[in-house]
Amino acid sequence: MPAPRGVGLILLVVVSGLVVGSLLGELLGALLREGWVQDVLTRGPTIGLTTPATLDLRFVSLTLGFSLKVNLVGLIGVVIAALALRRL
Repeated sequence: MPAPRGVGLILLVVVSGLVVGSLLGELLGALLREGWVQDVLTRGPTIGLTTPATLDLRFVSLTLGFSLKVNLVGLIGVVIAALALRRL
C-alpha cells in the first residue's frame, strides 16, 4: 500500500520540477542559435507581481514581490517530477 502524500510534498515536487525544468530551458536556450527552437524553449508567460507591491505603514515599510516564469521545458520538468513522485 503506497504511503499517503501530503499537500506540502506534492507542492514541493511540482515547484522543484518547474524550477529545475525552467533552468534547463534557459540553459538550452543559451546554447542554441537564435531561431524558433530557442523561442519555444525560453519564451513563456510570467505569472505573479511583475512590479513589487509596497505597504507603507509609516513606521515600517513592507515590499512584496513574486514572479514565476514558465516555459516549455519547465512544464516537462513538472511532468517528470510528478512521474517520479508517483513511483516513490
